Amino acid sequence: MRKDPAEALELAEQVLNSDPENAPAHRLIVEAASALEYPRTAVMSLEILMKISPKDRDIAIKFATALADGGEIGRAEKILVDLHDSYPDDPELTSALKNISARKTMDKGGYEALAQGTGSYRDILKDKEEAASLEQENRQVKSEDTAERLIKEYEARLVTEPKNLKLMRDLAELHTQKKQFDKALAYYNRIKASEGMSDSGLERGMAETTMRKFDHEITQLDATAPDYTDQVARLQSEKGTYQLEECQKRAERFPTDLQIRYDLGVLYFNLGKIGEATKEFQKAQSNPQRRLSSMNYLAQCFAKRRMFDLAARTLENAIKEKPAFDDEKKDLVYNYGAVLEAMGKKTEAVEQYKLIYEIDITYRDVEKKVNDFYDSQG
Repeated sequence: MRKDPAEALELAEQVLNSDPENAPAHRLIVEAASALEYPRTAVMSLEILMKISPKDRDIAIKFATALADGGEIGRAEKILVDLHDSYPDDPELTSALKNISARKTMDKGGYEALAQGTGSYRDILKDKEEAASLEQENRQVKSEDTAERLIKEYEARLVTEPKNLKLMRDLAELHTQKKQFDKALAYYNRIKASEGMSDSGLERGMAETTMRKFDHEITQLDATAPDYTDQVARLQSEKGTYQLEECQKRAERFPTDLQIRYDLGVLYFNLGKIGEATKEFQKAQSNPQRRLSSMNYLAQCFAKRRMFDLAARTLENAIKEKPAFDDEKKDLVYNYGAVLEAMGKKTEAVEQYKLIYEIDITYRDVEKKVNDFYDSQG
C-alpha cells in the first residue's frame, strides 16, 4: 500500500473475485483508491461496507465524504442525517454532518473552489460520466501495467519455486485478466496435475476462465459477416452446454459444496428445469451466504408449479431473516407481492408493493402497480 497503491488495489480486487463481500479487501480498496484519487472506486467499496456494517460511524463518514467528493452531496448528507438520528450526541458525526451541509450550501459547480486553488478538474466537469470515464481509463492502464509486471515477477520466481501452487494460481488469474485464457488454463491444469491435486475453488476458477473465453470469442466475431448471427448462436449454445455439464460434474465431485449446489440450481432454473432446481436450492439454503437467495429462488420454483402457499411461506420466512431493506429484500418483498397477487389477494399484494414504493419508487414496476391500485379505488 505504501509503495504502490495501484498494485494494492489490483490485489484487493483479485481477492474480491472469489469473495465479493470480503470486508478487509474492501477497506484496502478504499485506502488505495483514496491514495490514487479514484473517488468513485472508493464509493463502490464503501457502499458495500455500509451494507455489511450499516451502523459503523467511521464508514458512514468516509462514505459520505467520498460521495461529496464525487458530486453527490445530497446523498452524502442524507446518509449522515439518518445515522445522526441514531447517535444524536456523537460529536464527530455532528461535525461531519455540519461540514457536508456547508458544502451543499456553498456548492455552485466547483468554480469558487477552483478559483481559490482548493478545487480540482472533477469539480467543474459538467458531465459526471466523463469524470467516471477518465478515472476508469486511468485505472485500466495502471491495472494492465501491474498485471504485466506481476506476471514477469511470478514467472521468474516459478523457475526457482516450481512447486509453488499459489504462484501458479496467481499467474492463472493474471493471464485471465489479460484475456490470455489458454495460458491461464495451462496453469490451472498444471496445478491440477500436481500430485493429483484438485479442489472446488480450482475447478470453479477453471470453469469461470473457460466461460470468459467463450465470451471473449463472441466479442471477436466480425459483426459484418453474413453468418455472424449463426456464429454467435453456436458459441452461446456451446457455452451453455459446457456450463451445465461442467457444473453437474463439479456437483458430483464435491457433493457437500453448497455454493456449487446453488450455481447448479440457478442454471436449472434458467433452463426451466424447475424440479431439478428445487432440489438444488433446498440443499443450497443451508449455506449462510446463499440462504436468502436460495429461499427466494425456491419460492419462485414453488410459484411456477402453482404451489403458492409454499411459495408465500418461504418468502415470509426469508423476509423475517432480512432486517436491512436493501435490493435483496426489495426482491423478496416484490416476489411475495407477486405470489399474493397470483393467489387473488390483491389488497395484500399491494401492501407489499407499497413497502417498496415508500423507499424506491423506481424499483421495477411498483410505481405502476401502486398507482393503478389507487386509481381503481377512485
